[in-house]
Amino acid sequence: MKELKYLNKYLIKYRGRLLLGVVITIIATAFKLAVPMKVGDSITIVDQYIQGEVNDLASVKHQLLINVLLLLGATLLSAIFTFIMRQTFIVVSRYVEYDLKNEIFQHYEKLSLGFYKQNRTGDLMNRISEDVSKVRMYIGPALMYSTTTITLFIVAISYMFYKAPILTLYAIAPLPLLSFIIYKVSIIINHRSTIVQQYLSKLTTFTQESFSGIAVIKAYGIEPRTNANFEELAEGSKVKNIDLAKVQALFFPLMMLLIGISNILVIYVGGTKYISGQIEFGTIVEFLIYVNMLTWPVAVVGWVTSMVQQAEASQKRINEFLETEPTIQNLVEESTPVEGNIEFNKLTFTYPDTGITALKDVSFTIKPGETLAIVGNTGSGKSTILELIGRLYDVEEGMLKIDSTPIRKVNLTDLRDSIGYVPQDAFLFSDSLRNNIRFGKENATEEEVIEAAKNAAVHQNIIGFTKGYDTILGERGITLSGGQKQRVSIARAIIKDPQILLFDDCLSAVDTETEEEILQNLHKISANKTTIIVSHRISSAKNANKIIVLEEGKIIQQGTHNELVNSDGYYKELYAKQLLEKEM
Repeated sequence: MKELKYLNKYLIKYRGRLLLGVVITIIATAFKLAVPMKVGDSITIVDQYIQGEVNDLASVKHQLLINVLLLLGATLLSAIFTFIMRQTFIVVSRYVEYDLKNEIFQHYEKLSLGFYKQNRTGDLMNRISEDVSKVRMYIGPALMYSTTTITLFIVAISYMFYKAPILTLYAIAPLPLLSFIIYKVSIIINHRSTIVQQYLSKLTTFTQESFSGIAVIKAYGIEPRTNANFEELAEGSKVKNIDLAKVQALFFPLMMLLIGISNILVIYVGGTKYISGQIEFGTIVEFLIYVNMLTWPVAVVGWVTSMVQQAEASQKRINEFLETEPTIQNLVEESTPVEGNIEFNKLTFTYPDTGITALKDVSFTIKPGETLAIVGNTGSGKSTILELIGRLYDVEEGMLKIDSTPIRKVNLTDLRDSIGYVPQDAFLFSDSLRNNIRFGKENATEEEVIEAAKNAAVHQNIIGFTKGYDTILGERGITLSGGQKQRVSIARAIIKDPQILLFDDCLSAVDTETEEEILQNLHKISANKTTIIVSHRISSAKNANKIIVLEEGKIIQQGTHNELVNSDGYYKELYAKQLLEKEM
């Protein structure tokens, strides 16, 4: 259970409720154990009357009536306290589940971009849902039944020893064998539970990717192949679950067999001692009730063991990610306001996950109020520059400074709060258009939302929808066209009113007239801001204060639009090509 030690902090946090649960469990168990005692007393009284040892029938009836009332009272109180016990333990388990899910989610948010490139979304989802649910079973039902079982065993067996020591030894004789079987089988369960959870992650990942890419699957007509791949995964999962179920199925039959042996021993040994006059007849009945009362707790031992082993396997998977440290750390606690001066100095960057060198000896400077345009072929390193400014990766060679300060010495929260980033692949959430724009500024007014949409040239499109700004988007904004998604994403960045605006080829899906309108609006909005525009279009770059041209990670040209157009090279060729395409 070493992996489950991680949960000790939650057990300490809710120790008051858990201790209350233990006390209530003891009380409920005490009332439960009073039932066999009174049943035994009643049987003994009847037996004594039959044997002629007691002749007063009225006295016997009176005593039986009292015992019946005590039985009803004990049963009722036991039920009430058992209900409170369940409420206490199960509620604590839900609190722990809530805390653990929040902790995992917050840790996910802190992890660096490289982590998400190495791990699949389905696996991440499975660990925060299915694995946490398995762990909750350990905190809730497993802990509750363990407490009940331990309390019941201690009190019941202590009383049984007091009542008839020899008979008790025969009654509990099968228990050591049961413990050994549980120990052996639990090892197998732990191993097979881990495999089952791994297969569940694979299934979750596959289905998540299939649903996200359903348009591609339909377009290529590969539904049969996708279905066959899913069936193969599902078959593997089924086999592993059956393997686990086979082992778990051993518990109950073995336990019932051992309890049955205990019953036989109690009847045989107890009957012998009753005949010889060593014990009363009621004691035999009492012991039979106790042995059968212990049937469920003993059976629960197997179930609890199975739950603990599954929780151990799940917590191990959770710990793997919780122990992963983000490569991007906030190294500065104090606030560092950002003005927007950006300086690259002989910067070379290689992606740690792929080993691809995206930038080579790149140097340039951009000041607040200026606009920098970056052009170049696909894979030339344009987007990498924006990722480094947002410190999605750390610079290892060369220097990147923000306001003359190395970027690592800038407070990470302040840095990212000062940036409005529009990615090339616009991502929109399954929410209303209004809330998607407000994602850039949570407390934005309706007027601010509309103004941002107008500046992004998407307002007219939005009001053309039946529900306007209340239109709910499909997953990843599938309801909108590519150009509309890009413009909503631009509005989201604009409404934030950041000091640094980063546009990563975000006008590629809009027509030239709409592009010109947006660029004119951006020119007014970014008057005092630092703006970087990555684009394949000269039309998006021509009005920038400075333009740099990248090729295979190196700056091969830089200057203004007029300077570059009048110089031989990539920019002039691209300009001539796009000008010809426009004329045609």
